[in-house]
Amino acid sequence: MPRPRLILILGDQLSPGLSSLAEGNPARDRIVMAEVREEAGYVPHHRKKLVFLFSAMRHFAARLRRQGWTVDYHGLDQGLGDLCDAVLKSAREFDAGELLVTEPGEYRLREAMKRHWPQRLSLSVRLLEDRRFLCRAETFRDWAAGRKQLRMEFFYREMRRHTGLLMEPDGEPVGGRWNFDADNRKRYDGKLRLPGPARFEPDATTRQVIDLVAEHYPDRFGDLEPFWFAVTETQAEEALAHFLEQALPHFGDYQDAMTEGDDFLFHSLLSPYLNAGLLDPLKVCEAAERCYREGRAPLNAVEGFIRQILGWREYVRGIYWLLMPDYKEENRLASHADLPWFYWSGETKMRCVAEAVRATREHAYAHHIQRLMVTGNLALLLGVEVKQIHEWYLAVYVDAYEWVELPNTLGMVMHADGGYLGSKPYAASGKYIQRMSDYCGACRYKVSSAEEDNSCPFNSLYWHFIQRHRGRFGKHPRMGMVYKAWERMAPARRRAILQRAEALLDDIENL
Repeated sequence: MPRPRLILILGDQLSPGLSSLAEGNPARDRIVMAEVREEAGYVPHHRKKLVFLFSAMRHFAARLRRQGWTVDYHGLDQGLGDLCDAVLKSAREFDAGELLVTEPGEYRLREAMKRHWPQRLSLSVRLLEDRRFLCRAETFRDWAAGRKQLRMEFFYREMRRHTGLLMEPDGEPVGGRWNFDADNRKRYDGKLRLPGPARFEPDATTRQVIDLVAEHYPDRFGDLEPFWFAVTETQAEEALAHFLEQALPHFGDYQDAMTEGDDFLFHSLLSPYLNAGLLDPLKVCEAAERCYREGRAPLNAVEGFIRQILGWREYVRGIYWLLMPDYKEENRLASHADLPWFYWSGETKMRCVAEAVRATREHAYAHHIQRLMVTGNLALLLGVEVKQIHEWYLAVYVDAYEWVELPNTLGMVMHADGGYLGSKPYAASGKYIQRMSDYCGACRYKVSSAEEDNSCPFNSLYWHFIQRHRGRFGKHPRMGMVYKAWERMAPARRRAILQRAEALLDDIENL
Protein backbone atom coordinates (compact mmCIF):
# COMPACT_ATOMS: atom_id res chain seq x y z
CA MET A 1 0.00 0.00 0.00
CA PRO A 2 1.46 3.42 -0.95
CA ARG A 3 2.56 5.67 1.88
CA PRO A 4 0.25 8.58 2.73
CA ARG A 5 1.02 12.07 1.49
CA LEU A 6 0.93 15.59 2.85
CA ILE A 7 -0.90 18.20 0.77
CA LEU A 8 0.10 21.81 1.42
CA ILE A 9 -2.57 24.41 0.60
CA LEU A 10 -1.42 28.03 0.44
CA GLY A 11 -3.42 31.08 1.45
CA ASP A 12 -4.26 32.02 -2.14
CA GLN A 13 -5.32 28.49 -3.08
CA LEU A 14 -8.71 28.32 -1.37
CA SER A 15 -10.44 26.49 -4.21
CA PRO A 16 -12.25 23.15 -4.00
CA GLY A 17 -11.03 22.22 -7.50
CA LEU A 18 -7.37 22.66 -6.62
CA SER A 19 -5.15 20.20 -8.51
CA SER A 20 -3.51 18.90 -5.32
CA LEU A 21 -6.92 18.16 -3.79
CA ALA A 22 -8.01 16.37 -6.96
CA GLU A 23 -4.93 14.17 -6.72
CA GLY A 24 -5.29 13.48 -3.01
CA ASN A 25 -7.29 10.92 -1.09
CA PRO A 26 -9.14 12.07 2.05
CA ALA A 27 -8.99 8.57 3.50
CA ARG A 28 -5.21 8.39 3.29
CA ASP A 29 -3.62 11.84 2.87
CA ARG A 30 -3.40 14.81 5.22
CA ILE A 31 -3.70 18.51 4.44
CA VAL A 32 -1.37 21.15 5.88
CA MET A 33 -2.29 24.83 6.14
CA ALA A 34 -0.33 27.45 8.04
CA GLU A 35 -0.12 31.06 9.14
CA VAL A 36 3.62 31.76 9.40
CA ARG A 37 5.77 34.75 10.22
CA GLU A 38 7.69 34.82 6.94
CA GLU A 39 4.63 35.02 4.69
CA ALA A 40 3.00 37.60 6.96
CA GLY A 41 6.10 39.75 7.16
CA TYR A 42 8.38 39.55 4.09
CA VAL A 43 6.66 42.85 3.29
CA PRO A 44 4.59 44.66 5.95
CA HIS A 45 1.20 43.41 4.75
CA HIS A 46 -1.83 45.54 5.60
CA ARG A 47 -3.49 44.21 8.74
CA LYS A 48 -6.85 43.87 7.00
CA LYS A 49 -5.18 41.80 4.28
CA LEU A 50 -3.87 39.42 6.96
CA VAL A 51 -7.31 39.16 8.54
CA PHE A 52 -8.89 38.39 5.18
CA LEU A 53 -6.38 35.69 4.32
CA PHE A 54 -6.20 34.03 7.74
CA SER A 55 -9.97 34.04 8.18
CA ALA A 56 -10.58 32.71 4.66
CA MET A 57 -7.95 30.01 5.25
CA ARG A 58 -9.60 28.95 8.53
CA HIS A 59 -13.02 28.80 6.92
CA PHE A 60 -11.63 26.75 4.05
CA ALA A 61 -9.95 24.36 6.48
CA ALA A 62 -13.28 23.88 8.27
CA ARG A 63 -14.96 23.15 4.92
CA LEU A 64 -12.33 20.53 4.09
CA ARG A 65 -12.84 18.85 7.46
CA ARG A 66 -16.57 18.66 6.80
CA GLN A 67 -15.73 16.92 3.54
CA GLY A 68 -13.77 14.25 5.38
CA TRP A 69 -10.21 15.55 5.12
CA THR A 70 -7.77 15.57 8.02
CA VAL A 71 -6.30 19.08 8.24
CA ASP A 72 -3.25 20.12 10.23
CA TYR A 73 -3.83 23.85 10.69
CA HIS A 74 -0.87 25.74 12.17
CA GLY A 75 -2.01 29.09 13.52
CA LEU A 76 0.07 32.23 13.93
CA ASP A 77 0.31 31.65 17.69
CA GLN A 78 2.47 28.58 17.05
CA GLY A 79 5.28 30.93 16.03
CA LEU A 80 6.43 28.96 13.00
CA GLY A 81 8.99 30.77 10.88
CA ASP A 82 8.10 29.64 7.39
CA LEU A 83 5.88 27.24 5.49
CA CYS A 84 8.54 24.56 5.36
CA ASP A 85 8.64 24.58 9.18
CA ALA A 86 4.90 23.93 9.21
CA VAL A 87 5.20 21.03 6.78
CA LEU A 88 8.12 19.63 8.78
CA LYS A 89 6.07 19.73 11.97
CA SER A 90 3.26 17.78 10.33
CA ALA A 91 5.67 15.39 8.64
CA ARG A 92 7.19 14.40 11.97
CA GLU A 93 3.75 13.36 13.23
CA PHE A 94 2.70 11.62 10.01
CA ASP A 95 4.55 8.95 8.10
CA ALA A 96 4.30 10.73 4.76
CA GLY A 97 6.14 9.61 1.68
CA GLU A 98 5.59 12.74 -0.42
CA LEU A 99 4.48 16.35 -0.30
CA LEU A 100 2.00 17.57 -2.94
CA VAL A 101 1.68 21.29 -3.62
CA THR A 102 -0.25 23.13 -6.28
CA GLU A 103 2.37 25.39 -7.82
CA PRO A 104 2.62 28.66 -5.86
CA GLY A 105 2.00 31.98 -7.58
CA GLU A 106 5.27 33.53 -6.43
CA TYR A 107 8.66 32.74 -7.92
CA ARG A 108 10.41 33.09 -4.54
CA LEU A 109 8.31 30.38 -2.98
CA ARG A 110 8.31 28.07 -5.99
CA GLU A 111 12.10 28.10 -6.17
CA ALA A 112 12.42 27.40 -2.43
CA MET A 113 10.10 24.40 -2.79
CA LYS A 114 12.03 23.05 -5.75
CA ARG A 115 15.56 23.69 -4.56
CA HIS A 116 15.57 23.55 -0.76
CA TRP A 117 12.49 21.85 0.62
CA PRO A 118 13.24 18.23 -0.38
CA GLN A 119 16.46 18.29 1.63
CA ARG A 120 14.93 20.12 4.60
CA LEU A 121 11.95 17.79 4.73
CA SER A 122 13.62 14.53 3.68
CA LEU A 123 10.57 14.16 1.43
CA SER A 124 10.01 14.34 -2.28
CA VAL A 125 8.14 17.52 -3.21
CA ARG A 126 5.85 17.36 -6.24
CA LEU A 127 4.53 20.60 -7.69
CA LEU A 128 1.27 20.34 -9.62
CA GLU A 129 0.02 22.79 -12.23
CA ASP A 130 -2.37 25.48 -11.02
CA ARG A 131 -5.29 24.87 -13.36
CA ARG A 132 -7.43 27.73 -12.03
CA PHE A 133 -6.17 30.14 -14.68
CA LEU A 134 -7.52 30.35 -18.21
CA CYS A 135 -4.14 30.47 -19.95
CA ARG A 136 -1.40 28.01 -19.06
CA ALA A 137 2.09 29.47 -18.63
CA GLU A 138 3.31 27.25 -21.48
CA THR A 139 0.51 28.52 -23.75
CA PHE A 140 1.46 32.12 -23.02
CA ARG A 141 5.12 31.32 -23.70
CA ASP A 142 4.18 29.88 -27.07
CA TRP A 143 2.07 32.96 -27.88
CA ALA A 144 4.93 35.29 -26.90
CA ALA A 145 7.63 33.46 -28.87
CA GLY A 146 9.05 35.58 -31.68
CA ARG A 147 7.03 38.70 -30.85
CA LYS A 148 8.94 41.98 -30.45
CA GLN A 149 6.16 43.47 -28.30
CA LEU A 150 3.68 41.60 -26.14
CA ARG A 151 0.57 43.72 -26.36
CA MET A 152 -2.29 42.78 -24.07
CA GLU A 153 -4.88 43.70 -26.70
CA PHE A 154 -3.76 40.95 -29.08
CA PHE A 155 -3.48 38.40 -26.27
CA TYR A 156 -6.98 39.37 -25.13
CA ARG A 157 -8.41 38.72 -28.59
CA GLU A 158 -6.86 35.26 -28.59
CA MET A 159 -8.43 34.57 -25.19
CA ARG A 160 -11.83 35.74 -26.43
CA ARG A 161 -11.55 33.32 -29.35
CA HIS A 162 -10.31 30.53 -27.06
CA THR A 163 -13.15 30.87 -24.52
CA GLY A 164 -15.91 32.10 -26.83
CA LEU A 165 -16.74 34.91 -24.43
CA LEU A 166 -18.58 37.80 -26.10
CA MET A 167 -18.13 36.17 -29.51
CA GLU A 168 -20.59 35.74 -32.37
CA PRO A 169 -21.07 32.35 -34.09
CA ASP A 170 -19.16 33.63 -37.12
CA GLY A 171 -16.04 34.28 -35.01
CA GLU A 172 -16.46 38.05 -34.83
CA PRO A 173 -16.62 39.96 -31.52
CA VAL A 174 -20.05 40.92 -30.20
CA GLY A 175 -20.82 44.50 -31.17
CA GLY A 176 -18.25 44.48 -33.98
CA ARG A 177 -15.43 45.70 -31.73
CA TRP A 178 -13.00 43.94 -29.43
CA ASN A 179 -12.55 46.80 -27.01
CA PHE A 180 -14.96 49.45 -25.70
CA ASP A 181 -12.46 51.24 -23.47
CA ALA A 182 -13.07 54.56 -25.25
CA ASP A 183 -16.67 54.45 -23.95
CA ASN A 184 -15.58 53.95 -20.33
CA ARG A 185 -14.22 57.35 -19.34
CA LYS A 186 -17.06 59.38 -17.89
CA ARG A 187 -16.56 61.64 -14.90
CA TYR A 188 -18.95 60.79 -12.06
CA ASP A 189 -21.40 63.67 -11.58
CA GLY A 190 -23.05 62.51 -8.37
CA LYS A 191 -26.46 61.84 -9.89
CA LEU A 192 -26.50 58.04 -9.83
CA ARG A 193 -26.83 56.12 -6.57
CA LEU A 194 -23.58 54.41 -5.61
CA PRO A 195 -24.30 50.86 -4.44
CA GLY A 196 -21.10 50.16 -2.51
CA PRO A 197 -19.62 46.68 -2.20
CA ALA A 198 -21.32 43.68 -0.61
CA ARG A 199 -20.52 43.70 3.12
CA PHE A 200 -20.45 40.74 5.50
CA GLU A 201 -20.58 40.79 9.27
CA PRO A 202 -17.56 39.07 10.85
CA ASP A 203 -18.41 35.73 12.46
CA ALA A 204 -16.69 34.24 15.51
CA THR A 205 -13.79 32.90 13.45
CA THR A 206 -13.11 36.25 11.83
CA ARG A 207 -13.38 38.06 15.16
CA GLN A 208 -10.74 35.70 16.59
CA VAL A 209 -8.46 36.50 13.66
CA ILE A 210 -8.97 40.24 14.09
CA ASP A 211 -7.88 39.92 17.72
CA LEU A 212 -4.92 37.75 16.71
CA VAL A 213 -3.65 40.24 14.12
CA ALA A 214 -4.18 43.14 16.52
CA GLU A 215 -2.05 41.33 19.12
CA HIS A 216 0.79 40.33 16.81
CA TYR A 217 0.90 43.41 14.58
CA PRO A 218 -0.25 46.36 16.70
CA ASP A 219 1.81 48.94 14.79
CA ARG A 220 1.44 47.59 11.25
CA PHE A 221 -0.11 49.81 8.56
CA GLY A 222 -3.86 49.53 8.02
CA ASP A 223 -7.14 49.78 9.89
CA LEU A 224 -8.49 46.50 11.20
CA GLU A 225 -12.11 47.54 11.38
CA PRO A 226 -14.69 47.74 10.08
CA PHE A 227 -14.01 44.38 8.44
CA TRP A 228 -16.60 43.35 5.85
CA PHE A 229 -14.84 41.22 3.22
CA ALA A 230 -16.22 37.86 2.16
CA VAL A 231 -14.21 34.99 3.66
CA THR A 232 -15.99 31.96 2.16
CA GLU A 233 -16.89 30.83 -1.34
CA THR A 234 -20.61 31.30 -0.57
CA GLN A 235 -20.07 34.88 0.56
CA ALA A 236 -17.85 35.60 -2.46
CA GLU A 237 -20.60 34.35 -4.76
CA GLU A 238 -23.04 36.67 -2.98
CA ALA A 239 -20.60 39.52 -3.58
CA LEU A 240 -20.51 38.62 -7.27
CA ALA A 241 -24.32 38.57 -7.48
CA HIS A 242 -24.46 41.96 -5.72
CA PHE A 243 -22.03 43.48 -8.21
CA LEU A 244 -23.79 42.07 -11.26
CA GLU A 245 -27.15 43.42 -10.16
CA GLN A 246 -26.22 46.69 -8.46
CA ALA A 247 -23.03 47.98 -10.10
CA LEU A 248 -22.19 46.29 -13.40
CA PRO A 249 -24.76 48.26 -15.46
CA HIS A 250 -22.81 51.48 -14.73
CA PHE A 251 -19.33 50.03 -14.24
CA GLY A 252 -18.23 50.67 -17.82
CA ASP A 253 -19.15 54.34 -17.95
CA TYR A 254 -17.44 55.22 -14.68
CA GLN A 255 -14.65 52.68 -14.30
CA ASP A 256 -11.96 55.41 -14.61
CA ALA A 257 -13.73 57.96 -12.42
CA MET A 258 -12.74 59.08 -8.92
CA THR A 259 -14.80 60.96 -6.38
CA GLU A 260 -14.18 62.16 -2.86
CA GLY A 261 -17.67 61.08 -1.91
CA ASP A 262 -17.12 57.35 -2.35
CA ASP A 263 -14.12 54.99 -2.43
CA PHE A 264 -15.76 52.27 -4.53
CA LEU A 265 -18.11 53.80 -7.13
CA PHE A 266 -19.25 50.92 -9.38
CA HIS A 267 -16.19 48.69 -9.01
CA SER A 268 -16.68 45.01 -8.25
CA LEU A 269 -14.14 44.47 -5.42
CA LEU A 270 -14.00 40.85 -6.58
CA SER A 271 -10.23 40.75 -7.17
CA PRO A 272 -9.45 39.65 -3.57
CA TYR A 273 -11.78 36.68 -4.02
CA LEU A 274 -10.48 35.79 -7.47
CA ASN A 275 -6.86 35.99 -6.39
CA ALA A 276 -7.38 33.97 -3.19
CA GLY A 277 -9.32 31.28 -5.03
CA LEU A 278 -12.80 31.91 -3.63
CA LEU A 279 -14.15 32.68 -7.11
CA ASP A 280 -13.50 30.96 -10.44
CA PRO A 281 -12.48 33.48 -13.15
CA LEU A 282 -14.27 31.74 -16.01
CA LYS A 283 -17.51 31.46 -14.06
CA VAL A 284 -17.28 35.14 -13.14
CA CYS A 285 -16.81 36.12 -16.79
CA GLU A 286 -19.65 33.86 -17.91
CA ALA A 287 -21.97 35.39 -15.30
CA ALA A 288 -21.13 38.88 -16.57
CA GLU A 289 -21.69 37.80 -20.17
CA ARG A 290 -25.15 36.48 -19.26
CA CYS A 291 -26.01 39.93 -17.95
CA TYR A 292 -25.31 41.34 -21.41
CA ARG A 293 -27.08 38.55 -23.29
CA GLU A 294 -30.15 38.96 -21.06
CA GLY A 295 -30.22 42.75 -21.40
CA ARG A 296 -29.28 43.47 -17.78
CA ALA A 297 -26.02 45.34 -18.51
CA PRO A 298 -24.65 47.23 -21.54
CA LEU A 299 -21.86 45.89 -23.70
CA ASN A 300 -19.28 48.53 -22.77
CA ALA A 301 -19.64 47.58 -19.08
CA VAL A 302 -19.52 43.83 -19.61
CA GLU A 303 -16.67 43.94 -22.10
CA GLY A 304 -14.64 46.24 -19.85
CA PHE A 305 -15.17 43.96 -16.87
CA ILE A 306 -14.36 40.76 -18.76
CA ARG A 307 -11.26 42.40 -20.26
CA GLN A 308 -9.86 43.01 -16.78
CA ILE A 309 -10.12 39.31 -15.92
CA LEU A 310 -9.79 37.41 -19.20
CA GLY A 311 -7.35 39.89 -20.69
CA TRP A 312 -5.31 41.79 -18.17
CA ARG A 313 -5.25 39.32 -15.25
CA GLU A 314 -4.20 36.40 -17.43
CA TYR A 315 -1.77 38.58 -19.38
CA VAL A 316 0.20 39.86 -16.38
CA ARG A 317 0.46 36.33 -14.98
CA GLY A 318 1.89 35.21 -18.31
CA ILE A 319 4.38 38.08 -18.31
CA TYR A 320 5.44 37.26 -14.75
CA TRP A 321 6.25 33.60 -15.39
CA LEU A 322 7.76 34.35 -18.80
CA LEU A 323 10.28 36.91 -17.54
CA MET A 324 11.07 36.03 -13.93
CA PRO A 325 13.46 36.16 -12.13
CA ASP A 326 15.31 38.81 -14.17
CA TYR A 327 12.11 40.83 -14.58
CA LYS A 328 12.09 41.81 -10.91
CA GLU A 329 15.42 43.61 -11.32
CA GLU A 330 14.36 45.80 -14.26
CA ASN A 331 14.74 49.56 -13.84
CA ARG A 332 15.06 50.96 -17.36
CA LEU A 333 14.29 54.56 -16.33
CA ALA A 334 16.96 54.48 -13.60
CA SER A 335 14.52 55.42 -10.84
CA HIS A 336 16.30 55.66 -7.48
CA ALA A 337 14.40 58.13 -5.25
CA ASP A 338 13.11 56.96 -1.87
CA LEU A 339 9.39 56.34 -1.49
CA PRO A 340 7.98 59.37 0.38
CA TRP A 341 6.73 58.66 3.88
CA PHE A 342 3.33 60.12 3.05
CA TYR A 343 2.59 56.93 1.09
CA TRP A 344 2.19 55.43 4.56
CA SER A 345 0.97 58.41 6.57
CA GLY A 346 -1.26 60.14 4.01
CA GLU A 347 0.09 63.45 5.29
CA THR A 348 0.38 65.44 2.08
CA LYS A 349 -1.21 68.59 0.74
CA MET A 350 -2.06 66.80 -2.53
CA ARG A 351 -5.73 66.02 -2.06
CA CYS A 352 -5.83 63.16 -4.57
CA VAL A 353 -2.86 61.38 -2.98
CA ALA A 354 -4.15 61.91 0.55
CA GLU A 355 -7.51 60.42 -0.47
CA ALA A 356 -5.90 57.41 -2.16
CA VAL A 357 -3.73 56.66 0.88
CA ARG A 358 -6.68 57.14 3.25
CA ALA A 359 -8.79 54.69 1.27
CA THR A 360 -5.87 52.27 1.19
CA ARG A 361 -5.36 52.51 4.94
CA GLU A 362 -9.07 52.05 5.69
CA HIS A 363 -9.95 49.32 3.20
CA ALA A 364 -6.69 47.71 1.98
CA TYR A 365 -8.18 48.76 -1.35
CA ALA A 366 -8.08 51.58 -3.88
CA HIS A 367 -9.41 51.14 -7.38
CA HIS A 368 -7.17 50.80 -10.42
CA ILE A 369 -7.18 54.46 -11.49
CA GLN A 370 -6.16 55.62 -8.02
CA ARG A 371 -3.34 53.07 -8.09
CA LEU A 372 -2.21 53.85 -11.65
CA MET A 373 -2.88 57.56 -12.13
CA VAL A 374 -2.52 58.95 -8.59
CA THR A 375 -0.06 57.03 -6.39
CA GLY A 376 1.52 55.28 -9.37
CA ASN A 377 1.76 58.35 -11.57
CA LEU A 378 3.36 60.31 -8.75
CA ALA A 379 5.93 57.56 -8.07
CA LEU A 380 6.79 57.54 -11.79
CA LEU A 381 7.21 61.32 -11.97
CA LEU A 382 9.27 61.40 -8.76
CA GLY A 383 11.49 58.58 -10.00
CA VAL A 384 10.87 56.36 -6.97
CA GLU A 385 13.04 53.26 -6.79
CA VAL A 386 11.09 50.43 -8.40
CA LYS A 387 11.71 47.96 -5.55
CA GLN A 388 10.29 50.38 -2.98
CA ILE A 389 7.06 51.17 -4.80
CA HIS A 390 6.65 47.50 -5.74
CA GLU A 391 6.90 46.44 -2.10
CA TRP A 392 4.46 49.18 -1.06
CA TYR A 393 1.78 47.99 -3.49
CA LEU A 394 2.42 44.37 -2.52
CA ALA A 395 2.02 45.23 1.15
CA VAL A 396 -1.00 47.49 1.24
CA TYR A 397 -3.60 45.92 -1.07
CA VAL A 398 -5.75 42.95 -0.15
CA ASP A 399 -5.67 41.59 -3.70
CA ALA A 400 -1.90 41.96 -4.19
CA TYR A 401 0.23 38.90 -4.89
CA GLU A 402 3.55 39.19 -6.66
CA TRP A 403 2.45 37.49 -9.89
CA VAL A 404 -0.21 40.13 -10.48
CA GLU A 405 1.24 43.11 -8.63
CA LEU A 406 4.83 43.12 -9.92
CA PRO A 407 4.04 43.39 -13.65
CA ASN A 408 1.41 46.04 -12.92
CA THR A 409 3.84 48.09 -10.82
CA LEU A 410 7.14 47.56 -12.62
CA GLY A 411 5.70 47.49 -16.13
CA MET A 412 2.55 49.57 -16.20
CA VAL A 413 3.15 52.06 -13.38
CA MET A 414 6.91 52.60 -13.53
CA HIS A 415 7.62 51.70 -17.20
CA ALA A 416 10.72 50.01 -15.86
CA ASP A 417 10.62 47.10 -18.32
CA GLY A 418 11.20 49.18 -21.43
CA GLY A 419 7.70 48.74 -22.79
CA TYR A 420 6.58 45.13 -22.37
CA LEU A 421 3.29 46.16 -20.76
CA GLY A 422 2.78 49.60 -22.23
CA SER A 423 4.16 51.20 -25.35
CA LYS A 424 4.55 54.50 -23.51
CA PRO A 425 4.67 55.52 -19.84
CA TYR A 426 1.42 56.30 -18.04
CA ALA A 427 2.65 59.76 -17.09
CA ALA A 428 0.09 62.53 -16.72
CA SER A 429 -0.27 66.02 -15.33
CA GLY A 430 -2.85 67.15 -12.81
CA LYS A 431 -5.23 67.86 -15.70
CA TYR A 432 -6.02 64.16 -15.99
CA ILE A 433 -6.93 63.95 -12.30
CA GLN A 434 -9.06 67.08 -12.61
CA ARG A 435 -10.88 65.61 -15.61
CA MET A 436 -11.65 62.29 -13.92
CA SER A 437 -12.32 63.39 -10.32
CA ASP A 438 -13.58 66.08 -7.98
CA TYR A 439 -10.39 66.13 -5.89
CA CYS A 440 -8.89 69.32 -7.29
CA GLY A 441 -11.61 71.64 -6.03
CA ALA A 442 -10.69 70.99 -2.38
CA CYS A 443 -6.92 70.83 -2.95
CA ARG A 444 -4.49 73.47 -1.64
CA TYR A 445 -2.61 73.29 -4.92
CA LYS A 446 -3.64 75.06 -8.12
CA VAL A 447 -4.21 72.62 -10.98
CA SER A 448 -4.36 75.36 -13.61
CA SER A 449 -0.65 76.25 -13.37
CA ALA A 450 2.71 74.51 -13.43
CA GLU A 451 5.35 77.08 -12.50
CA GLU A 452 3.92 78.95 -9.51
CA ASP A 453 4.73 78.20 -5.87
CA ASN A 454 1.24 76.80 -5.29
CA SER A 455 0.85 75.02 -8.62
CA CYS A 456 -0.12 71.34 -8.68
CA PRO A 457 3.04 69.21 -8.25
CA PHE A 458 1.84 66.81 -10.93
CA ASN A 459 2.08 69.59 -13.54
CA SER A 460 5.70 70.64 -13.17
CA LEU A 461 6.84 67.10 -12.32
CA TYR A 462 5.20 65.86 -15.51
CA TRP A 463 7.17 68.25 -17.69
CA HIS A 464 10.34 67.52 -15.73
CA PHE A 465 9.81 63.81 -16.44
CA ILE A 466 9.28 64.56 -20.14
CA GLN A 467 12.46 66.64 -20.30
CA ARG A 468 14.76 64.30 -18.35
CA HIS A 469 13.69 61.29 -20.43
CA ARG A 470 13.84 63.07 -23.76
CA GLY A 471 16.59 60.79 -25.00
CA ARG A 472 14.35 57.76 -24.56
CA PHE A 473 10.95 59.14 -25.58
CA GLY A 474 11.73 62.17 -27.76
CA LYS A 475 11.18 60.22 -30.97
CA HIS A 476 8.47 57.93 -29.64
CA PRO A 477 5.61 57.87 -32.18
CA ARG A 478 2.95 58.18 -29.48
CA MET A 479 4.68 61.04 -27.63
CA GLY A 480 5.53 63.37 -30.49
CA MET A 481 2.66 65.74 -29.68
CA VAL A 482 3.84 66.04 -26.09
CA TYR A 483 7.35 67.08 -27.08
CA LYS A 484 6.01 69.50 -29.66
CA ALA A 485 3.86 71.12 -26.97
CA TRP A 486 6.91 71.40 -24.70
CA GLU A 487 8.94 73.03 -27.47
CA ARG A 488 6.19 75.55 -28.21
CA MET A 489 6.36 76.93 -24.67
CA ALA A 490 8.33 80.10 -24.15
CA PRO A 491 11.87 79.34 -22.92
CA ALA A 492 11.32 81.40 -19.78
CA ARG A 493 8.23 79.38 -18.88
CA ARG A 494 10.01 76.09 -19.47
CA ARG A 495 12.81 77.20 -17.14
CA ALA A 496 10.28 78.24 -14.48
CA ILE A 497 8.45 74.90 -14.70
CA LEU A 498 11.70 72.97 -14.35
CA GLN A 499 12.78 75.15 -11.42
CA ARG A 500 9.45 74.48 -9.71
CA ALA A 501 9.90 70.74 -10.29
CA GLU A 502 13.48 70.79 -8.97
CA ALA A 503 12.31 72.54 -5.81
CA LEU A 504 9.67 69.84 -5.30
CA LEU A 505 12.16 67.05 -5.91
CA ASP A 506 14.54 68.58 -3.37
CA ASP A 507 11.80 68.53 -0.71
CA ILE A 508 9.68 65.50 -1.61
CA GLU A 509 8.46 64.81 1.92
CA ASN A 510 6.69 68.17 2.07
CA LEU A 511 4.59 67.87 -1.08
